[in-house]
Amino acid sequence: MLSSRSAGTVEATLPVVGAAIGEISQVFYRRLFEAHPDLLGHLFNRGNQANGSQQQALAGSIAAFAGALLARPEERPDALLARIAHKHVSLGITEGQYEIVHTHLFAAIAEVLGEAVTPEVAAAWDEVYWLMANALKALERGLYAQSGLAPGEVWRTYRVVARYQETDDVVTFLVLPADGLPVPEGRPGQYVSVQVELPDGARQIRQYSLSGHPDGALQFSVKRELGNPLGEVSHHLHEAIGVGLELRISAPSGDVVLDRDDAPLLLASAGIGCTPMISMLASLVEEGSSRKVIAVHGDRDQTRHPFRSELGHLTGKLADAEIHVWYERPLGEWPKDRTGLVDLTGPGAPAIPSGTRAYLCGPLPFLRAVRAQLLDSGVRAADIHYEVFGPDLWLQQAS
Repeated sequence: MLSSRSAGTVEATLPVVGAAIGEISQVFYRRLFEAHPDLLGHLFNRGNQANGSQQQALAGSIAAFAGALLARPEERPDALLARIAHKHVSLGITEGQYEIVHTHLFAAIAEVLGEAVTPEVAAAWDEVYWLMANALKALERGLYAQSGLAPGEVWRTYRVVARYQETDDVVTFLVLPADGLPVPEGRPGQYVSVQVELPDGARQIRQYSLSGHPDGALQFSVKRELGNPLGEVSHHLHEAIGVGLELRISAPSGDVVLDRDDAPLLLASAGIGCTPMISMLASLVEEGSSRKVIAVHGDRDQTRHPFRSELGHLTGKLADAEIHVWYERPLGEWPKDRTGLVDLTGPGAPAIPSGTRAYLCGPLPFLRAVRAQLLDSGVRAADIHYEVFGPDLWLQQAS
């Protein structure tokens, strides 16, 4: 895919570009927002910009893509790109925006690297960018077509018809389209983007996993995050959005979805990461699945565990399912071997059948730890799928 001439240049300059990619990302976003200030208010997550995680994710994805091109030049790394494409479609990104990104990204590269960016180096990295951008555009065209949507036309107005307080810091919203038309089809494990208008006029967007399969409605759950601007959208949803009010919501997206076969399943989550797992369990119950299912969850304590009762209720309806829960600071009587962090290799850990397909969702430290435990238990790397909330800072390690 990468021309032999450019491959040599990229290989030679990847250490230099890789070492500077974090600074390049910062300069890129500064230039982008100076030229298009509306993008910071109405498209990009201000919390992720403030804490630097979006810059890290951009840097990691570019470096990972370039590395994949060099390591496997005959393959297009679609597994690496699929997650980005789904996220872009959930935000309504269109092809013309790749030109905007190109302009400011290459200006940032020139600003940071200076004279090191010779015409040959610029041409080689331009090739990398357009290979990545065109691959994403192709994937996104397919996703839009699959959803029956015109590119960028992902938003609909929904009305909140119910809200449920799951825990002190988690609330579930049940919403119906305001136009009365059917809800778009979503698959277990997918998420929706939710756009809210904040007091300063910014229309900020966040993604929330579908947390169930109600007839004719969408259901998603929101954990109140701390900090400003990190938690500004979740706080607004908790405090200002009640029954009868309206929200702008995208069509469901996401590449971490339940496979439809007979392989044994392990669904592992921590904290609010339980939401896609609850959606998957509800789907398995609905179809009367006989698959072996191991549900694993880790949380602070019983009161912080969202959907705790639903977890037991759903697994109880399956033919061959078991639950394993760890609490860091359990309240009352609780087994010692289930106290602390999730441990799938220690005493009392579940027996994981051969051929198990695993789905993980939670904070990055949890994902890394559980993935390592599963690999040690004999689960194939290709059979471990993960979802992380916020920018994916793990693409280059878990792809």
